[in-house]
Amino acid sequence: MRLKNKDILGIAELTPEEITSILDRAKEMKKIVLGNSKKVHYLKGKTVLTLFYENSTRTRVSFELAGKYMSANTVNISASSSSVAKGETLIDTGKTLDAMGADVVVIRHGMSGAPHILARNIRASVINAGDGMHEHPTQALLDMYTIRERFGTLAGLKVAIIGDIYHSRVARSNIAGLVKMGSSPVVFGPTTLIPPEVEKMGAAVAPTIQAAVKNADVIMGLRMQLERQKKAYYPSLSEYTQFFGLVPSVMALAKPNAIWMHPGPVNRGVEMASTVIDGDRSVINEQVTNGVAIRMALLYMLTGRE
Repeated sequence: MRLKNKDILGIAELTPEEITSILDRAKEMKKIVLGNSKKVHYLKGKTVLTLFYENSTRTRVSFELAGKYMSANTVNISASSSSVAKGETLIDTGKTLDAMGADVVVIRHGMSGAPHILARNIRASVINAGDGMHEHPTQALLDMYTIRERFGTLAGLKVAIIGDIYHSRVARSNIAGLVKMGSSPVVFGPTTLIPPEVEKMGAAVAPTIQAAVKNADVIMGLRMQLERQKKAYYPSLSEYTQFFGLVPSVMALAKPNAIWMHPGPVNRGVEMASTVIDGDRSVINEQVTNGVAIRMALLYMLTGRE
């Protein structure tokens, strides 16, 4: 199935059929990631540029490996050491990369909507690797892949998302995707960190952490995004952990076969106890592996392979 748009800007723009097609293609790509010879020639002659205006390790390296595993030319551009630092605008940067022959530009930016602006002004495909407090579509896709891989479906599952919902682009993308695929997302966190529009997106707001986690199939912890918080949304990290931390006694309320996830990096002992992070039902490391497979699938599909 071909994607209807040249870009991946958000889960909001994807249909359930497109999401299913991406997850199906990622299943094939994961065989390459786990294989002994991580080299195919699907993207030979293609150029993938990663343009990151914010710090990242997992997402940036994941995209770079995805491109390299498929024989693409991959180039990482750090905004702090590029012409951006000299005052070049995002559009001018994009047009320069376009003129150099880029096929795909992967962008992470602190401003919501930046990837959309870039996509409207260049010929290359644009993948949103996180924009402000808006969306992080590839994280949601890898999360949905991880859930589907474990349960065989996304339909009918209760997914509890716990923590800093307000600042989380991961939460926004996941809620949008889970609702489209038939899951029932439930959110919980400090009332100051629950956005007022979250119920309109299709998520239920739980009154307590116990209610959120009870009989959940999936529990997703979110990182406290201290770098985005301009004021105190809760008294202290210790109090946050006491009332909102995912600890074994809380996790015991989930279904016996439930899994727990986290987009990373995890603040150990804050959002999640170490015994939870390292427990046998944690799929945090699987999420990292699946992230490479999802990004391989997207690069494959956007460069005209299907």
